[in-house]
Amino acid sequence: MSTAGAPSFGIMTAPMQVGYDDLLRVWREADGIPEIEHAWLFDHLMPIGGDPGGPAFEGWTLLAALAALTDRVRLGVMVTSNRFRPPAVLAKIATTVDVVSGGRLDFGIGVGSRPDHPLARREYAAHGLPFHDTAHAVASLAEACTVIRRLWTEEEPFDFHGEHVDLVGAFGSPKPVQRPHPPILIGGRSVATLRVVARHADLWNIPGGDLQDVVQRSAMLDRYCREIGRDPASITRSIHLPVSYDQPGPTVEAIREAVDAGFGHVVLGLPAPYPVGVARWVADELIGPST
Repeated sequence: MSTAGAPSFGIMTAPMQVGYDDLLRVWREADGIPEIEHAWLFDHLMPIGGDPGGPAFEGWTLLAALAALTDRVRLGVMVTSNRFRPPAVLAKIATTVDVVSGGRLDFGIGVGSRPDHPLARREYAAHGLPFHDTAHAVASLAEACTVIRRLWTEEEPFDFHGEHVDLVGAFGSPKPVQRPHPPILIGGRSVATLRVVARHADLWNIPGGDLQDVVQRSAMLDRYCREIGRDPASITRSIHLPVSYDQPGPTVEAIREAVDAGFGHVVLGLPAPYPVGVARWVADELIGPST
């Protein structure tokens, strides 16, 4: 697919191995730089890199704090683990952040951690959370997207009896600021997840790295959209690209290649520790040269 209009750029600050003051500093700086349009956290309860015993903040709590202390930048969690929170509770949490932010939430969600990532897998047992198989996780994600959207939009209480989600008298009040609801971004690359993306997402995110594979996954998503009668161009393609402070050139080239391939929503992953003025550096050294 082709990119409609100019690409949008954002930053990702993984809230692990870093302090709150540093995260707030970077987000508030980014909030004042128009070239940076969105900012993201991740959703892990324990570090998935670096010191396994180091700090890791809960994503949605932190997002609410950052929403209250910024004014312009769109914000979200890339991506929420659907395994962590019941979907009706998650809908309430997300509504709260959308209200606090004045309607700036992009709602990121996915099936949750890969079963082959040991540092991510351990957080489930450590917090008393079940880790279901992939088929269960994907089916749960589809049901979660359905009920979350209904809680955001329907004006009367409803019951929902799915295979994995069971609600009686479900109702969301207040509603999100954004109407009909905050944009839904789904992250993932598997065939099963891409079929959920085709039905439910406004944006689809995938990690960069192997651009050929990324492009092939995007073509698969096009096909799944057409199978259900949806215009593939109605789903914005989003890509996460890692940043090196010492060697910006490869990131600039990766941005150009991704945008040329139809990815109009670019998320730049910033490693901690964050240099002073890092958001301005991103705008000057990465976004400017690539556009």
